[in-house]
Amino acid sequence: MYAVIVSGGKQYRVSEGETLKLEKIEAETGANIDFDKILLVVNGEKVNIGAPVVKGAKVTAEVVAHGRHKKVKILKFKRRKHHMKQMGHRQWFTEVKITGISA
Repeated sequence: MYAVIVSGGKQYRVSEGETLKLEKIEAETGANIDFDKILLVVNGEKVNIGAPVVKGAKVTAEVVAHGRHKKVKILKFKRRKHHMKQMGHRQWFTEVKITGISA
């Protein structure tokens, strides 16, 4: 059984017991989160497609940790002008473990 959820403007295919890194969610470590924007639920041969979301479907997850991704380097360079600008960015994430999918 798996589902497609929307979190942080992105879509994720999740199944029970899976851990994944989402955009930062304001929740304490160990707290339970319910995702209500479910686009698709597949249970064996039964496929439930939402228009735009599946009514009554819910995915529950537990917050495992918060952290930051690896640094992304940004380099701005203008040729022949003796100009170079370097920056870096580390995006926050929330790591969650999917505990249940109900359709």
